[in-house]
Amino acid sequence: MAEQAKSGNAIWETIKTIVYALLIAGVFRTLFFQPFWIPSGSMKPTLLIGDFLFVNKMAYGYSYASCPSLIIPSVGLDVDAEDICGWMGGDNTRLLGGEPERGDVIVFRHPVSGRDYIKRLIGLPGDKIQIKDGVVYINGTEAKQTPDGTFTEIAEPQGPQRLRPRCENGPVGVGGTCEKTRMIETLPSGVSHEILNIGNQSTDNTGVYTVPEGHYFFMGDNRDNSSDSRVPQVAGGVGYVPYENLIGRADRIMFSSAGRSMLFFWTWRGDRFFKAVN
Repeated sequence: MAEQAKSGNAIWETIKTIVYALLIAGVFRTLFFQPFWIPSGSMKPTLLIGDFLFVNKMAYGYSYASCPSLIIPSVGLDVDAEDICGWMGGDNTRLLGGEPERGDVIVFRHPVSGRDYIKRLIGLPGDKIQIKDGVVYINGTEAKQTPDGTFTEIAEPQGPQRLRPRCENGPVGVGGTCEKTRMIETLPSGVSHEILNIGNQSTDNTGVYTVPEGHYFFMGDNRDNSSDSRVPQVAGGVGYVPYENLIGRADRIMFSSAGRSMLFFWTWRGDRFFKAVN
């Protein structure tokens, strides 16, 4: 009986340890940093498919979107942040809120689907944004673009979704060299970053977007391969993003995998360890 009691106590202690560990991990992920693995190429060349980074949740304070979502389709787990912390949402405010800066790379919840997106902040509340011939104008001021050579990559399936890159010199066969024009874009605030061009499309010339109060306008750095604020939500895009939907700022890439899984260490990119996100 004594041995059974000891065995029972050991099992109970193991369960408590696991529960405590999960609670601590949940609190840490909610308040401080959230891991994020880049699934698509919409932020190339700043972020590549397979980049693994931690999102700084302290940068802008906390809202319902700060709570973690637990989505594992293979086991039928689908617990959304709104299911846990939806009671905090609806008023577009944040606890200990901080203001994001133009040019920040930010993870946010899509206003309709609730899925996590990562894009660059281009428009602040009240801004007027327009794109002319692929060039961004903010409140009438041009975000100047300076040629910066050519971005190249292998035309092959990338990441777990096996996405094929779009190429300016396409169509390119598997194993060929995929090219895109690379530019340095400088925002009126002085922040500079790389962007890519693939070709002419409808989002290269737009009307004037007036960003509502309490909302933000986002664009991907891979301009012709990004679903972002240039397309309204009713048309399947992102539209304007409420302040409360911001999750955090991407500051640094921890490591990067060029393979189908971040666990395939032999596919890790040697030049992206602890790389700052600019």
